[in-house]
Amino acid sequence: MARQQADREDLLREATALVERAEFVVPGFEQPIVGGFRRDSSASFFFGPDPVYQFNSIGQLRRAFVAGRLIKADQGRLVALSRERSEHEIALVRHELADDESALLLADAGDRLSRLKQALQDGRYAVNGEVPPGANVAGRLLEWLKNRSPTIEIAAAPNVG
Repeated sequence: MARQQADREDLLREATALVERAEFVVPGFEQPIVGGFRRDSSASFFFGPDPVYQFNSIGQLRRAFVAGRLIKADQGRLVALSRERSEHEIALVRHELADDESALLLADAGDRLSRLKQALQDGRYAVNGEVPPGANVAGRLLEWLKNRSPTIEIAAAPNVG
């Protein structure tokens, strides 16, 4: 429990790749949400430490962290990476998600983003912190959420560019 609390407190401070970011408390979500933008305007959303959804500059899902698994885009498909420990080494094991697994992950992400958009539109949120102060991250995130495709597309690669 204490570890999760520390994770939540650190998200706003440690997400330094997001040059504009804010932490929100939104009714209906169990944990604060950190959302923001990298220099190239690619967006990321942290619904607590898990799940996390990261998009590229054209709004395609490039990476996620869901149910303790790192998920990355690879040629328009989602691939889970997990660490498997043996007596002598730790191996990073790659598992391509089946179509139904991908569909569930994308549906959950879409639902969370839609609920966040509605809360931002309705003003049903509180800002716990913002970097830089006065950046109106909520307004930028709302515009991003309004303009995103109703269907989440998967990027060709997990990197930002």
